[in-house]
Amino acid sequence: MQRDRLAGVGSGRGDADSELAGSGRKHRPDYWILILMVALLSVGIIVVYSISPALGKAHDVSDNFYVTRQVIAIALGGLAFFVTSRIPIKRWRQLCVPLLLFAAAATVLALIMPVNAQYPAHRWIRLGSFSFQSVELLKFALLIWLAGLLADRVRSGVITDTVKTLQPILAALLVVGLVVAGIQSDLGSMAVIVAMIGLMAFVAGLPMKKLVLVAVIVGVGVILAVSTTPYRRARLATFLHPTADCQSTGYQACQALITVGSGGVAGLGLGRGVQAYGYLPEAANDSIFAVYAEKFGFVGVTVLIGLFAAFFSRLKRLATRASNPTSRLIVIGILAWLATQTIINIGAMLGLLPLKGITLPLVSYGGTSVVFIMAAIGVVFHISKYASYSDQAEQGKTANRPMVLNRQTFERAGRPAASQNGRGGLGRQRLRGLAR
Repeated sequence: MQRDRLAGVGSGRGDADSELAGSGRKHRPDYWILILMVALLSVGIIVVYSISPALGKAHDVSDNFYVTRQVIAIALGGLAFFVTSRIPIKRWRQLCVPLLLFAAAATVLALIMPVNAQYPAHRWIRLGSFSFQSVELLKFALLIWLAGLLADRVRSGVITDTVKTLQPILAALLVVGLVVAGIQSDLGSMAVIVAMIGLMAFVAGLPMKKLVLVAVIVGVGVILAVSTTPYRRARLATFLHPTADCQSTGYQACQALITVGSGGVAGLGLGRGVQAYGYLPEAANDSIFAVYAEKFGFVGVTVLIGLFAAFFSRLKRLATRASNPTSRLIVIGILAWLATQTIINIGAMLGLLPLKGITLPLVSYGGTSVVFIMAAIGVVFHISKYASYSDQAEQGKTANRPMVLNRQTFERAGRPAASQNGRGGLGRQRLRGLAR
């Protein structure tokens, strides 16, 4: 199966140049991606606005302090979205090494910066009131680098090669794991990075045996990270027995469940909740889903999860129609990033997963997370301008069935047009093949 899969993958210079140029005709972007992003941002700003006075009193700042900072973060994120939505994939591939170097420098700077007494971990670069979480840049840089690496390996027919494909991935996981999960003690972000790398490698066609090997190595690393760290063992015990000690180690887990349950069916309404007044830790950040559930109830939670599901469905749809392998892998990576982060955050608030201190994408308060997620969505928005569904109107009688998102789909997009229709180039004929 691997031999058949790689048989049609081109290795010529023309194929590489076509992909770097961003093959496919430009058309209207997928505005549903933008609409759903704005909807989720609106949910977040409404919740932060409603609890900003409570947070202000607790931290001795003005009532509008938190909502003002969130508005500024969204404005910066909007600027990042505007910029990234206009950068072609060719340019991103050229920028992947500088991005990685910048991410590494930011991570080293975060490690040497003095820690905050409230958050005693080397995760932030703090300069006065400004703070920057380096792992968000690291996610973005790894995404761009890995998409280019895997696309090159598929095109050259060495995706199954241990030395050329698996070793770079394992090296990246080892270095990032030691820094993010080890030194920075951020196992939640590491889980997001592992999910992102794993799904991208799977879709690119890395053999299942090698994926299982990577999973085993990651599993051993997680076991060591939990078993050798007292606070992680305590969190695991709290997850297994959340109500055993609600006054100490299980305090946040218990308060989160109380907050979610207080919302009932329709919620208490804006301005009526009490959990943000010092009861629920990290009400605007990690615990914002619980606060949202308190205010809008089961009905509101259903709507919010529906928005996330629609957004992820849109990304999945775009991934099956992206005009070249690099673009497809970038969308897959962003989908894995945001979906994993959403599942971890909501699962922790519902007691289905251990607390990991990770934000709810586009909803939680937090400047760095909002800016880089909006920047990543800007890249997706740009890719949607070249997606293959724009040619459906011209195809007429051509079948209009959507593709299944799998590795065969990815390989078919990565083959040079000459192997599909006997002519050079990666233009409209390859795009039409994507919709069949």
